Amino acid sequence: MELKLGKGRKTRRVYGFDEIALVPSLVTVETDEVDTSTTIAGRKLGIPIIASAMDSVVDPDTAALMSGYGGLGVLNIQGVQTRYEDADAILDKIALASREEYVPLMQQIYLEEVKPELITKRIQQIKNKKGIAAVSVTPQKAMEYSKIAEKAGADILVVQATVVSTLHKTTMYKPLDLTELCSSVKIPVIVGNCVTYEVASKLMETGVSAVLVGIGPGAACTSRGVLGIGIPMATAIADCAGARDDHFKKTKKYVSIIADGGMVVGGDICKAIACGADAVMIGSPLAKSKEAPGRGFHWGMATPNAVLPRGTRIKVGTIGTLKEILLGPAKFDDGSENFIGALKTSMGTLGASNIKEMQKVDIVIAPSNNTEGKVFQKAQQLGMYK
Repeated sequence: MELKLGKGRKTRRVYGFDEIALVPSLVTVETDEVDTSTTIAGRKLGIPIIASAMDSVVDPDTAALMSGYGGLGVLNIQGVQTRYEDADAILDKIALASREEYVPLMQQIYLEEVKPELITKRIQQIKNKKGIAAVSVTPQKAMEYSKIAEKAGADILVVQATVVSTLHKTTMYKPLDLTELCSSVKIPVIVGNCVTYEVASKLMETGVSAVLVGIGPGAACTSRGVLGIGIPMATAIADCAGARDDHFKKTKKYVSIIADGGMVVGGDICKAIACGADAVMIGSPLAKSKEAPGRGFHWGMATPNAVLPRGTRIKVGTIGTLKEILLGPAKFDDGSENFIGALKTSMGTLGASNIKEMQKVDIVIAPSNNTEGKVFQKAQQLGMYK
């Protein structure tokens, strides 16, 4: 429904995960018979979870582990892993830095040049462990680094920035031509991020295999506060999923939608898929794993920006192994572990046998869904009851 922000200024109401709820149907499905597989960039994944291309989340070892558990891990090939031979020593420095030291330290660390030979080495480390080598680059470096990555054996190229468009205006350099990139590399290209039907539609026309949806919802991202940009995830996913479906009707080519950011518990992942996502990309929940390279910390990709940092470092702690977080068994009752167990249970309860059926379940606007009847839980969280 169209609303007015003021005289002559039209707007509309949009929704986040906390404002919606999923509605059970007449049919239920046995949990063990639910199929959580999905296909992204031509790869069939056993679970619809992708680890974010962030230095605190994915290194070659965790990328291979994600593949082994049925998901996908994306390595940032413009991060510490490709700037430093001894990336572990740099990660130790980041974890030990004080709050005051953090941003200047990150800006200094990322002044080091990316080394092409380390791009090759990190990709080969993933491949040697039988993992799917998905790598992330920024639009400015996509043409240059995509050639190195492809030659090294990368399986998927992710072109990622806070906001990506097909009509970037600049006189400082030649903007990335996504159509040219997709035709020049032989591996599938995933691009993001966006939050609207119109931009998603244009991105799909370039030949990409998947589109990342989400601007600013990540736990360590401060883009919404610094730039004021973003659309809550439930609406953003639904709008971009609509673009995917319309694109398929016109071209018969299915371009997957990947919800990126803002999901911290199992219920968020369930809602993202119900809104239309084919898979989700998450960072902070996986940064809590024992294997994560962040040492119990998580930070935003835009933190090292020399003039306008838009990410922060948050202490997430360590709650269990990557396997426990993804597949269980869960030791906590807050939805922070066993995401796939939660997804299967939700799908079974909703009568969805597979991801495509999950995308069609009924959704209601329910702003009180997370607070109704939860007075004792809230009081306990505030420390009123021990």
